[in-house]
Amino acid sequence: MTPEEYCQQKASRSGSSFYYSFLFLPEEQRQAITALYAFCREVDDVVDESTDEHIARIKLQWWRDTMKNTFGGEPEHPVQHALANIIDRYRLPLELFLEIIDGMEMDLDNQRYPTFKELSLYCYRVASVVGLMAAEIFGYQDRSTPKYAYNLGIALQLTNILRDVREDAARGRIYIPLDELQRFNVDDNDILLNKDSTAMRALLEFQAQRAQQYYDKAYALLSEQDRYAQRAGLIMAVIYRRLLKTIVDKNYPVMTGHISLNPFYTLWLAWNTARKERLRWQKYLQTCHNT
Repeated sequence: MTPEEYCQQKASRSGSSFYYSFLFLPEEQRQAITALYAFCREVDDVVDESTDEHIARIKLQWWRDTMKNTFGGEPEHPVQHALANIIDRYRLPLELFLEIIDGMEMDLDNQRYPTFKELSLYCYRVASVVGLMAAEIFGYQDRSTPKYAYNLGIALQLTNILRDVREDAARGRIYIPLDELQRFNVDDNDILLNKDSTAMRALLEFQAQRAQQYYDKAYALLSEQDRYAQRAGLIMAVIYRRLLKTIVDKNYPVMTGHISLNPFYTLWLAWNTARKERLRWQKYLQTCHNT
C-alpha cells in the first residue's frame, strides 16, 4: 500500500462530510488535502481512542518529533511520507502541523472552557489551522482568503460542537463556554445528563447563531476571483450550514440523539455546489473578458 493509498483509506473510513468535498478537486490537490486530512485523523484518534492519558501524550509527542523529522527529510509514518511530497509544493509550515497537535492535546488538558476566548483558541488549532493550509493547497490571489479560511474553520468547528454536545458529554467534555451556561441558567450536569429544557434550547440557539455569524464572516471575506479555487471549502460550508439548519429547524434535539444528513443527500449537496461554483466561475470569467 502506497502512502497515498493509506491516506485515502484513512479519509474514506472516517465517514466525515469532509471527504465529499475532496471528490471535485484535481488529482494533485485531492491527494494533498487527503494527506492533510489523514494527518488530522491520526492525531485526533490518538486522543479519542486512547484510554490512558499518559500514553496519549507520549503518542502526540511522537507525532511532534517525527513531523520535525519529516520536514528534515526523514518521514516515518505513511501519512508523513505522503505529506513529505506536498509540504514544499504548497508551502505548508511545520508550525501549523504542531498547532494541530497542540489543539488535539487540549482535549487532554481541558474538559471545560470558561469563556469563548479560550474555546476560540481550541477551534483555531483544530479547525482554522487546517483551513489555512487547505487554502494554500487550493490556491488564492486575494489576501483576504486566509481570513475567509480562518472564519470558516471556526464556523465548521462550532457546528460540530453543537451537533456533538451529547457525544462529547459522554466523554465528560463540555465545549460550550461555562459563562454562557451560567447566562442561560444551564448547569454542567444538565449537559452531562442530557437534560432537555427551554433554557437548554435557548443556550443551543445562541451557539447556532454564533456559528452562523462565522459562516457569514467567511463568505464576506471570499473574493469572487478565489471562489472557484476554494470550492472544496464552499462545499463543506454548504453541507455544514445545511446540517446547522436541520438542527435549528428541528428545535435543537441534540441532547436526545445524533443529527446527521443522509449520505446520498450530502453527496448531492457536494455535486450541486461544485456545479454552481463552476457556472459562477465561467460567468465571472466572461464578465472579466467583456470589461
